[in-house]
Amino acid sequence: MTTSAPTRLGIIAGAGRFPLMVAGGARRAGCHLTIIGLRGFADPALIEYADDFRWSGLARIGKWIRLLKRQRAEKVILAGSVKKSDMFGRLRMLRLLPDPTSLRIWYRSLRDKRNDTVLMAVADEFAKHGITMQDCVAYSAEHMAPEGVLSKTQPTAAQKKDADFGWGIAKEMGRLDIGQSIAVAETEVIAVEAVEGTDRMIERAGQLCPRGGWTMVKVAKPEQDMRFDVPTVGPETIENLKRHGAGMMVIEAGKTVIIDRENMLTAAHRAGIVIVSRVGTARQS
Repeated sequence: MTTSAPTRLGIIAGAGRFPLMVAGGARRAGCHLTIIGLRGFADPALIEYADDFRWSGLARIGKWIRLLKRQRAEKVILAGSVKKSDMFGRLRMLRLLPDPTSLRIWYRSLRDKRNDTVLMAVADEFAKHGITMQDCVAYSAEHMAPEGVLSKTQPTAAQKKDADFGWGIAKEMGRLDIGQSIAVAETEVIAVEAVEGTDRMIERAGQLCPRGGWTMVKVAKPEQDMRFDVPTVGPETIENLKRHGAGMMVIEAGKTVIIDRENMLTAAHRAGIVIVSRVGTARQS
C-alpha cells in the first residue's frame, strides 16, 4: 500500500488572524508548510504551525520564491492584510527595500496599481517558477459567511432600504477594483473605501455621520478571484463600527471570511449592530 506525499504548501502571511486559520486548516489537511511571515505584519504564533518559517519584507517577492523553491513548495496562498497605503508614503523605497523582482513587477509589469493588477502579476511570477497560487480559502471554507440575518436583531425597513441602495454601488466599486466597502445613511453614500482600507473608511463615516445609525456594505468583486483580497470581517470590525456609530453591517454570503464568528456575533449583539449576509448581485427587497 502506498500513501501519497503531502502537499507542499507555502503561505505568505500578512496581518490578522486569517493566516493562523489558513495554517491550522492546512495542518489538519496534512500539508507540509513553509510560512513566510511579512515583517511588521504577521503574527509570530505562525511559527508553531510551520515546518519551515522565515521572516521577510513586504516587497521581497524574489526572496519569497527562492524560499519556497528551496522547500519544494508546489502551491502558495496569500493570507492576511497589509497596508497598501505604505506603498505610497514618503521614503517608501527606504522602508520597503524592494528586491529586483519586486521592482521589475512594480515598474515594468503593471498597467496600473490596483489590487487585482498587482496580485495577478505576483501570481504570474510564482507560476513562472512552477508554484501555483491557490484560493486563500482552500483550507478555511468553514469560516465563510452563511446567508441570512446573522445577528439576533433584525434589520429595520430603513436599514433594508439602505442595504439595497448600497449593494449595487458597492458591487460597481468592486468591479472597478476601487475598494470593498461603502457607508450609507438614508440612501446616501457618506464614505467610500479606497487605498486607506476599511477601518479608516469606518472612522471617516463616523465623523461624517455623528448621529450614528449608518450602514456599512462590504462585498466581493462581481468576478471575485478567491486567491486574493477576499473580504474579511471579525470582532475588531464590530468594535470599530460600534466606536463610530454604525447600526448595521451587510456582507456577502459565501464570499466573506468571518474571523472568530461566535465572538463577532456576541460583540454585535452587545453593540446593537445588525449583521446581514446576502447573496447575488441583484437588488433585493
